[in-house]
Amino acid sequence: MVFTPKFQITAILTKLLMDIEASRQAVSSLPITVPVLTSLRESARLISTHYSTQIEGNRLTQKQVGDVLHGGTFPDRARDESEVKNYYQALDFLDELIKAKTQQIDERDIQTLHGLVMEGKKQPSPYRDGQNVIKDSASGSIAYMPPEAKDVSVLMLDLIGWVNEEAGKAELPVPVIAAIAHYQFATIHPYYDGNGRTARLLTNLVLHKSGYGLKGIYSLEEYYATNLQAYYNALTVGESHNYYFGREQSDITAWVVYFCEGMADAFANVRLKASEAAKGEKTDHSALLRELDQRQKQVLSLFAKSKYITTREIAELLKIHPRTALNLCKKWIDSAFIIQHGDANKSRKYELADKWLVLV
Repeated sequence: MVFTPKFQITAILTKLLMDIEASRQAVSSLPITVPVLTSLRESARLISTHYSTQIEGNRLTQKQVGDVLHGGTFPDRARDESEVKNYYQALDFLDELIKAKTQQIDERDIQTLHGLVMEGKKQPSPYRDGQNVIKDSASGSIAYMPPEAKDVSVLMLDLIGWVNEEAGKAELPVPVIAAIAHYQFATIHPYYDGNGRTARLLTNLVLHKSGYGLKGIYSLEEYYATNLQAYYNALTVGESHNYYFGREQSDITAWVVYFCEGMADAFANVRLKASEAAKGEKTDHSALLRELDQRQKQVLSLFAKSKYITTREIAELLKIHPRTALNLCKKWIDSAFIIQHGDANKSRKYELADKWLVLV
């Protein structure tokens, strides 16, 4: 099988791509300090988590999602809470993939994103071993029948190969590659559940790997969730609900236009927010910030308040066991993130290394 998507670069699509590029260039040149950038990124992650899970039926409000991610809990919402925590963990792993030196997207990484989404475990998920069917919730009729399980692995390898090849050639606009990656993943439907969330994570991975990460402060999910029917309608193409009878070779221009409309809207919103946040700012430390993982970024808030911090303070902030915090600190000492003072448990404290002082 050779994946050859059918679409056209129309006048409308060209205008949208120009709008996206204008916003990308504008945001990339804005001077945003680390505290502001960290705040905008955390807000974007919260919004993405809320809306991507809401699309799949999660009942928590955005505020409740924030509460859950900070240790809160709600009666009779165990499944919703688990979905939110799992998706947030998947975003953490996505950050790791984004920071990796390779530009190639690996099949195992996509499977691991799904494993985190569904089980909260950093383990690759095997593809489905049987047929699944998507039904209309109102009528119960078949809305879409994905390809047979025996074809899934080949189709996924074909898709990943196409994405890597097109990104390497740099001939197609990156937003178009991301749009097609989202569409084809949802079309293959390689899992029984969690396909939508994983497709949206894959979209973000494609964009970030090709220079369209927009400092990590955008969220596409809100656009989809605001009008779910439009999202589903845009994904539904072809004359038949059966993958092998129409959808496999359908023209997906309408979906690509819809996707880029959402991307242009999200980027324009970020451009406005970032412009407001950058007023009066002179230094952009985003490149330096990208060298740190999510936990290190959180610990910066402790150093903003005090020159020295303790293992217990780190454990309380990250909501982890003190011994786990101690192991983290040993790792951070080796990587020259922090400097240790004192050896005894009661006197041991840490100082931020000089390289990172500009961040606090």
